[in-house]
Amino acid sequence: MSWMPDIEPKCPEAGSIDDIETLIVPRARDLGGFEVRRALPAPKRQMVGPFIFFDQMGPAEFIDEGGIDVRPHPHIGLATVTYLYQGEFQHRDSLGTNQMIYPGEVNWMVAGNGVTHSERTSAHTRAQPHHSLFGIQTWVALPEADEDRPATFEHQDKDALPFITGEGKQVRLILGNAWGERAPVKTFSEMFYADAVLLAGARLPLPDNHEDRGIYVTEGSVLIAGQEFEAGQMMVFRPGDPITVTAGERGARLMLLGGETLNGPRYISWNFVASSKEKLDAAKEAWIKGDFEHGRFRLPPDDNAEFIPFPAIGSSGH
Repeated sequence: MSWMPDIEPKCPEAGSIDDIETLIVPRARDLGGFEVRRALPAPKRQMVGPFIFFDQMGPAEFIDEGGIDVRPHPHIGLATVTYLYQGEFQHRDSLGTNQMIYPGEVNWMVAGNGVTHSERTSAHTRAQPHHSLFGIQTWVALPEADEDRPATFEHQDKDALPFITGEGKQVRLILGNAWGERAPVKTFSEMFYADAVLLAGARLPLPDNHEDRGIYVTEGSVLIAGQEFEAGQMMVFRPGDPITVTAGERGARLMLLGGETLNGPRYISWNFVASSKEKLDAAKEAWIKGDFEHGRFRLPPDDNAEFIPFPAIGSSGH
């Protein structure tokens, strides 16, 4: 844990409503008693820095043997980031990884040229009479030079992530660099991703060393130039200007994200991200072919009894 003077606002007010370039209000989707809110990609904003996909999962309460079962599915051209507030996931992938994730930790899977993974509620948790799940899943688009790199997986415990405190606020840096700290996860472009908990009235400046910057309010509300923004909204700010947000009277929990923009747009098809449509078509063809023994994609060795087929009509996200 550290205290950083950079996390304290340097002026009475910083930022105005005009500094908000895009306001995103994702619609909630009920997936069989489990609510998901997708903020990225949005009609007016595909990415914030390299972040191309942003889902709020839950909060959800499960009883008996309920839980999450995301069957094995493929990715290319991106890195997935799982971060939980409550509950747990069991991650298994075609690299042979079998990794639990708990609140405050990070799972970072670099898909590169291709990887397959599943995410499920563990058998241990399903045996409990009651359990909950609440968290954020994001995709980070890879720079073109790294799109075809071999897949890798990295897990970091919460004690390994920088934990920064200031008056009325606690910030855990998940990825990248901000406020004079750097997270240990290996990334391929400059970015920042952080979880901030603010008491009522606490003020937090956004990092000023990144091109693109945004915040997503998961709990409570924030004030920007006197205007209140409630949970379930994402604000993307114009580059360059100093921005400070103030927690509302109930406090706030935020995800802060951004970084350098990529050298061009990215194309999305289902769970694939690429700098060209040709790469998407090649991945789609390989998955539909289903040669999991000799082909481009493998199934997780200890979760290979089923998989998600390519949808008849393309969609974004598993």
